[in-house]
Amino acid sequence: MKENYLAKWLNNELSEAELAAFKETAEYASYQRIIEASARMEGPAYDPAAAYNDLKAKLTDRNSENKKAGKVIQMRPLRKLMAIAAAIVLMIAVSFWFVNSQDETVSTLYAQSTTHTLPDASEIILNAGSEITYSKKKWNKERVVSLEGEAFFKVAKGEKFSVDTDLGEVWVLGTQFNVEQRGDYFEVTCYEGLVRVNFARVEKELPAGSSFLAINGKVIPVEGPNADVPSWLNQESSFKSIPLKYVLEEFERQFDIEVETRGVDLNQLFTGTFSNTNKELALQSISSPSRLTYDLDGENVIFYAEETP
Repeated sequence: MKENYLAKWLNNELSEAELAAFKETAEYASYQRIIEASARMEGPAYDPAAAYNDLKAKLTDRNSENKKAGKVIQMRPLRKLMAIAAAIVLMIAVSFWFVNSQDETVSTLYAQSTTHTLPDASEIILNAGSEITYSKKKWNKERVVSLEGEAFFKVAKGEKFSVDTDLGEVWVLGTQFNVEQRGDYFEVTCYEGLVRVNFARVEKELPAGSSFLAINGKVIPVEGPNADVPSWLNQESSFKSIPLKYVLEEFERQFDIEVETRGVDLNQLFTGTFSNTNKELALQSISSPSRLTYDLDGENVIFYAEETP
């Protein structure tokens, strides 16, 4: 085994070929068992004040005994004792934090989606350019999923947890629902069961077939879904009276392509659907109802207002 394989493996820097070679070594199995065992470790309970007082008492008793025996022992300064105690506390605290604070993170790139299963068997499907984070080790106590982007949740029967975003929270009451939070855009749609949404300190319950939408801090009336699942699960992106800005951003995510605009009113409302798998068809579906033209050059596209030269 090359000497630097362990360091590169711990830093997730091994190439596929190096990782395959490393896994064939006897050392890999040993290191893997150490990591798995460490993940199950529980930090010991530790009271630094009690430990310090106990140490101080023992030193005092020993000093008294030495005086009776006629011995003279020079004590370490109190500052050194406190430094040693603090170092011990710090080492224990760091070890405990490292073992218990390792969160599970799942993310998708542009033009990518993925499915992830939570410890309670609930299923999360992430749309392009999205990320979830939760504590796998503490799931039974801290049932919170942090979301950036968009995801569809299929909650296991009888299970409950919350979805936390930068703009609001969603409490699961046993259901199927979709949450999207990107920048100042926040939308929750309930397809089955019931969810509770907290936005700007206001709570609202959403039964199946209803949606909640807020853009730039303002709650906007919105119709419920007309399908059993969000359109992006069927390789389409659908919008109803949504500012064109968000439509073009979604096009960027689905095709991993850079979008520029020239003379385009990004606040104009867009209603329509575009394909998430056919770039040319998607461009036509966006440009035609919005009265735009476009130039596609490799991984870049420029949209023009029709009157723009």
